[in-house]
Amino acid sequence: MATTRTDPLTFEVVQLIGSVVARYHEEYERAAAEHSLTGAQARLLGLLSVEPLPMRRIARKLKCEPSNVTGIVDRLEARGLVERRPDPDDRRVKLAAPTASGLATAKLLRGSLDFAREPLAELSDDERRTLRDLLRRMLGDDAEL
Repeated sequence: MATTRTDPLTFEVVQLIGSVVARYHEEYERAAAEHSLTGAQARLLGLLSVEPLPMRRIARKLKCEPSNVTGIVDRLEARGLVERRPDPDDRRVKLAAPTASGLATAKLLRGSLDFAREPLAELSDDERRTLRDLLRRMLGDDAEL
């Protein structure tokens, strides 16, 4: 059973994590808006730039309802950034996949997210690995990218 900590150090770490998350979301929303996308559309496009995914898996990764994912994919598809295609392993399943334009947009989005890159550049490789490992440990099973 996990122990809940209420000491000042834990409180400070939680506050710092909250600040990092807030700054990340602010920058992500700004970068998305520069491409006339919502934050959710940009996050979905970023996921798909790694690999085509079925709607249910996208919903799990974004922690939202599959019906919400369908609407987001519909809007991205209307803009020519995403397409639906049959899953080669199960023709009953449709995958959402980025188009060439979607991949280019996702790359531009990633390139404009400087908030974390600059501070991380000041850390050594060992410090970045330690930070990565601690974050993965904190997230447990949710550490999947």
